[in-house]
Amino acid sequence: MTTISLEHVTKTFDRSNALESKTVVAVDDVSLKIASGDVLAILGPSGCGKSTLLRLVAGIFKPDAGRVLYDDVNLQDIPIRDRGVGMVFQEGALVPHWEARRSVGFFLELRKREQEIPEKLRQISKITGIGLDTLLARRPGQLSGGEQQRVGIARALSRDMRVLLFDEPFANLDAKYRAEARVELKRLLNAFPVTSIYVTHDQIEAIALSHRIAVMKEGKIEQVGTFQQLHDNPINLFVATFIGTPPMNLFRGHIENGAWHGENFGGYPVRKDLADGTKVTAGIRPEAIHLSDEGTYGVVEQVMPFFAERHHLITVHLAGEQWSLMAPLDRMVEVGSTIRCAFDPAGLLFFDTKTGQRIG
Repeated sequence: MTTISLEHVTKTFDRSNALESKTVVAVDDVSLKIASGDVLAILGPSGCGKSTLLRLVAGIFKPDAGRVLYDDVNLQDIPIRDRGVGMVFQEGALVPHWEARRSVGFFLELRKREQEIPEKLRQISKITGIGLDTLLARRPGQLSGGEQQRVGIARALSRDMRVLLFDEPFANLDAKYRAEARVELKRLLNAFPVTSIYVTHDQIEAIALSHRIAVMKEGKIEQVGTFQQLHDNPINLFVATFIGTPPMNLFRGHIENGAWHGENFGGYPVRKDLADGTKVTAGIRPEAIHLSDEGTYGVVEQVMPFFAERHHLITVHLAGEQWSLMAPLDRMVEVGSTIRCAFDPAGLLFFDTKTGQRIG
């Protein structure tokens, strides 16, 4: 297995048309280390640079500045055939006129190791339980989207891999197969441990498949950690609102005598060195707000039951603010009614309203 290091990597593209010419920074001074055998998910909104970063790690793109290292060796100094990169794309990227068997075995065929193909396929099929052997005689046009991705993953795993890269491989699949595909892929990653990067905008996939998550925005890595670390201790407002479902509630406010005060809630202590009048945004997740006989009033806008989790998600509003909280399923709450709710102070996080940075 291989340790991947990115040292101040930057990649730009020229976007020119008849009216203007401009340079777009897709990856902006990114430094990152993925330990040998680690599975890192890169999570972020569309257009944030996730796929470009993955292609830099694969060697498909060359950085304009900085270096990508495999075990402390510059990737540009490693011959392409010796890099050991397996890659699975969103659209499968299979050769249209090849049967699946040839796509999967092509790497070993090139190296005159055809005798290894049957055993490799048997291992993959056994681990996933997908009956891969039934797909091998078909061409991509005869395979569903899910079947094409199965073949694409099998093709990547048939290589002598040092690094395994995934670029939103399940994005085009329906919800039912995505859930099945996550389970299959998790089994494969456990059975064939290899340093892996998984690009996605889906938090569920990131949580299910990775050891750590890197949150990306506008070409930069905002924060890296486990899902729990990102959820409980976000470094800034972007991470706080991007991580977690349902999203964090935000309330504008200010500092007065060392405490935060907002429109409907207030009096919560903050750092003593903040000047009175400093604009601070308070954040709290719905699970840290509860129904109370003495809390702040709110008018119920929506009640959404989550039967598996055994709770309602209740959305309320008051004085121009809106927030969500959770309540047990057996607590009857009607739309249009007035309820009272209170914060759990331990769940409060504070952020500088101007910069978005977390206030410790």
